[in-house]
Formats: sequence, structure tokens, C-alpha cells
Amino acid sequence: MVAILRALGSLATLVAVVIGYAHEPAMAQAWPARPVTIIVPFTAGTTSDILARGLAQYMTETLGQPFVIDNRGGAGGNIGAASAARAPHDGYTLLLATTGPAATNKLMYQNMAFDPEKDFAPVALVGKSPILITARADAPFSTLKELIDYARAHPDSLNAGFPGNGALGHITGILLQSTAGIKFGYVQYRGSAAIITDLIGKNIDVGMDSMAAYVPTVQGGQIKALAVASGQRWSKLPNAMTASESGLPGFEASVWYALLAPTGTPADIIAKLNAAANGYLKSDQAKSLFDDLGIQPAGGTPQDLQAFMAAEVQKWSPIIKAADIRF
Repeated sequence: MVAILRALGSLATLVAVVIGYAHEPAMAQAWPARPVTIIVPFTAGTTSDILARGLAQYMTETLGQPFVIDNRGGAGGNIGAASAARAPHDGYTLLLATTGPAATNKLMYQNMAFDPEKDFAPVALVGKSPILITARADAPFSTLKELIDYARAHPDSLNAGFPGNGALGHITGILLQSTAGIKFGYVQYRGSAAIITDLIGKNIDVGMDSMAAYVPTVQGGQIKALAVASGQRWSKLPNAMTASESGLPGFEASVWYALLAPTGTPADIIAKLNAAANGYLKSDQAKSLFDDLGIQPAGGTPQDLQAFMAAEVQKWSPIIKAADIRF
């Protein structure tokens, strides 16, 4: 009987050990153990989408699991961002946000389903795309300074196209008017393509938008680049002066792109994502893609991004309130 009990005890121990080993891989499996989704809150083919796919490819190669893009456009980026905010905070759903859903939308939308500063953990600032101020090819001005002088001499004679009410191009136009003491009419569009078409067709005088989509038509002479709203000129449009060079010191406005995770995502996962994002920004493929898109690489720590987002809200808040932009 004693021998039997001993045998049963040994068997129970063996079973416990086997069960322990069976569970150990699942418990010890490091992140990422399965595909990761990056939600892009805009449609396929947009600058956000192209940027996210480059980042996703690098992370797939670096972190050993597929990083998959999920485009969920609508409401200025709020639909996709809200979906990401509600996702489990386990590192398997991320958001590649732009200025709107990450900062300025909260200043305009009355009933947003999320708060970017509360519902997201910052991962890394990926890059900045300065606003490009353009004009029709036959406009009687070729620089931002000449535009300002013309607008002052001919009040209410110009109209400008913007990619949607509340988009950064629109807000930049408001900032330009208040800073330079000029006025022009607004024409709202659904995207860059329609603005470019009307600039080429001479149906509008000026356009303000992130630069990537406009470069081929500027280089082809179909429209003019008056100025870039950044601290430095861009290599692919070397003759386009900065706004500061055009007589508006410190005038800067950029659409920026940030990688975010739902609040509560473990710190070690945030650290891995941040390291991968910074690694990507130093890679040759990122440098080439960003240069083609007119995006300035950023990078830095999650804390850097958190401070940057807060500063952007503080910067644009009085401008949006003064213009009474509400949805």
C-alpha cells in the first residue's frame, strides 16, 4: 500500500510539472507574441497612411511580428482615434495620430468620445510636415511677403483653399491673417487633390496645406510655392523661403505625426515601441521616405512627446477660440 501511495504521489508531482511547463510558455511569452494593429485615422494613400506603412514595415522586421495597418477615417481623425482609445491596453493596438486627433480636435469638437491627453500614452513623435503656402501660377505675388502686401493693398480680393474646416491648413490661415493683419475668403475642400485642381484651374488664389501633395505641381511650374511655415527651408523646394524669412519671425505650423498607445499600456512595451520608432527614424529607408514626403524626422522619449502635445494645445487654443471653430 505504501508503495502504491508513493507511486501515486510521484505521478501527481509529474502531472503538476507537466502542467506547469504547458502553461509557462504562454505566461512567459514576451510582447509581441502576435500581430500588432496600427490604426491610421485617415484613408489609405494619405500622408499618414504612407508614413504608418513605412514604420509598420520596420517594426515588423525589428520586433518579429506583423504590424498591420487599419485605416479608419472620418470626423477629422476622431473615429479611428476613438476606436484605438477603447482598445485593450495590451500593446496590440496602437494609433498613428496627427495634430488633430492628438491635440487640436479637442479644442473644436464638442462631443469627442476620447481625450487624447487622458486616453493615450505617448510613445514617440515621429515627424513634422510644415504647412506650405501656395498660389496659382499667374498670381500677382511670388513670395509670402508679396502676398501680404497685395492683400493689404486689395482687401477682400483673395480667396484661399483649405483641406477641411478645422484642419491645420485652415487654422494656419487664421493665424496668418491675425499675424499679418490681412483678410481673405475661405473655400473649404475635402482634401489636397481638390485644392491643387482649383489652384491649377485658377479658381482660387492661395492654398495652405501640408506640403507633400503639392511638390510635383510646384516643381512642374503649375502652381507657386510662396513659403514654408517651418524653421528651415526644404531641400526639394530650395527657393521657397520660410515664413520667418518672409517677414513673420517665429511663424511656424506643421502637421505632426505621433505614435500613441491606449492609456495603461505596460511601460516595458512603451519602451520597446519607443526604441523601435527611434531606430526607424535613423534608418536609411525612413530618411529617404521622409525626404520625399517633406517630413522632418523627430523622435525622442515618450516624455518629450507628452510635453510637445501639451504645448501644441496651448499654442493653438487661443487661435481656435478667437475664430470660434466648433463642431
